[in-house]
Amino acid sequence: MLHIPRWQTVIIALIVLAGALFAAPNLFSEKRLQSFPDWVPNKQINLGLDLQGGSHLLLEVKAEESMTQYLQGVVEEVRRNLRQERIGYRALGITDGAVTFELRDPGKAGGARKALQNVGDDLKLEIADGEGALQLTDQARRERVSSTVQQSIEVIRRRIDQTGVREPTIQRQGERRIIVQLPGINNPERMKDILGKTAKLTFHLVRQDVNPSGDVPPSAKVLPAAETGPNGEPARRYVVEKRVMVSGENLTDAQPSFQQGQPVVSFNFNSVGGSRFAEATKENVGEPFAIVLDDEVISAPVIREPILGGQGMISGDFTTEEANDLALLLRAGALPAPLRILQERTVGPSMGADSVEAGEIASVVALVAVMAFAAAIYGFFGLLACLGLLVNLVLIMGGLSLLQATLTLPGIAGIVLTLGMAVDANVLIFERIREEAQNFRGPVSAVDAGYRRAMTTILDANITTLIAALLLYYFGSGPVRGFAVTLSIGVITSMFTAIMLTRSLVALWLRHRRPQALPI
Repeated sequence: MLHIPRWQTVIIALIVLAGALFAAPNLFSEKRLQSFPDWVPNKQINLGLDLQGGSHLLLEVKAEESMTQYLQGVVEEVRRNLRQERIGYRALGITDGAVTFELRDPGKAGGARKALQNVGDDLKLEIADGEGALQLTDQARRERVSSTVQQSIEVIRRRIDQTGVREPTIQRQGERRIIVQLPGINNPERMKDILGKTAKLTFHLVRQDVNPSGDVPPSAKVLPAAETGPNGEPARRYVVEKRVMVSGENLTDAQPSFQQGQPVVSFNFNSVGGSRFAEATKENVGEPFAIVLDDEVISAPVIREPILGGQGMISGDFTTEEANDLALLLRAGALPAPLRILQERTVGPSMGADSVEAGEIASVVALVAVMAFAAAIYGFFGLLACLGLLVNLVLIMGGLSLLQATLTLPGIAGIVLTLGMAVDANVLIFERIREEAQNFRGPVSAVDAGYRRAMTTILDANITTLIAALLLYYFGSGPVRGFAVTLSIGVITSMFTAIMLTRSLVALWLRHRRPQALPI
């Protein structure tokens, strides 16, 4: 048991050296690290929201609006199919989450049923007494809500990644809620604006022959301008065709730029969008078209000539930051449904700094107290355990840096806990060694028996703790996960230092000193 092969000694030394190398960057500032060569480890531990400050948002996805948009498409399908079969209807629309209609001739219910049977596999069709309804099944409704929330998470992630925020936390909570944590953000209002906009971009022809205050035909709608007047009301209103010329789904890129000294947003379409845009502008030269973002007209230029290259430009009364944000939103894509901010919490950097300082003090106090206890109770063997404890702390820091895990305040609590747990395995081993020595065993035999007989207990205790930590990580969220990460790393490193490192140090001491009695 105490015979340590040379290869095992080399592996232990390499692990300790690697832990020190990956932990070392945390001793330097980011500016200083940039001057180091690329091959030198330069990753630091990421501090969570509660340690460096930032914004915490709880968002709710308005999935009902996504389902309403889907049902509006179903309405058009129903209208087209019934007209093709020459079946008269009236009162076609959406009522209580279902597409409803009335047949002018109830005797044509069979024909209507046949015409609408392929409208959607996830729709349930019912026709009775000349009244029909198509509604989503319960399973289809749940799947659509889940899909909408998941799509929203992906769009939010793309938008946040575009802003350059490091290590954001974006995760689902419950059925329709999303938690967003943005460490280091000092402008939460801008982030709320970026996340809160649906960013649904569409292009429509403007109806100049219709007065916004008069009768608007069914094929058109009135939209306000994004620009507001002195009283806060829209500067003007536009009558636009409901039919969409091209949508933002066909965009491939959008970048802020300048034209005549004014910020603008240039964009590119894919082949489908470019073809549609070219056809629409070719047929409507001299006519204005509206660029609509979230049901607001941000610009309504006149088509001077056909735009054939699949490229365009959005101009308006933008600031540089507004142009950057609009380009970001267009690149990231539109949300499938609007978001509502349910909860907002901002942590200042000074509060985070206080938490870091308190955590450092707690860690140092815990380390010193445990080391003093071990040295006082077990003498020289306790000093070896203290050395293992220091190495354990270095390995935890190195592991967090290597994995780029986010350290939170509960994570610091996990480190403090593992400092106490790290010496626990040594306590079990040393107590077994002491019992064997009291039974008149020699030093080598007592140490060998102590390690061998305590091994099963140590493995059982640490593996059960590791399982609990993994379950916390899998089922937990936010700070709970931070605690689970540091606890898991601490359990693994404490087992390494107690079973491998400290045992090697004890074996090395016995080989060179050959004591007659154990100082324990």
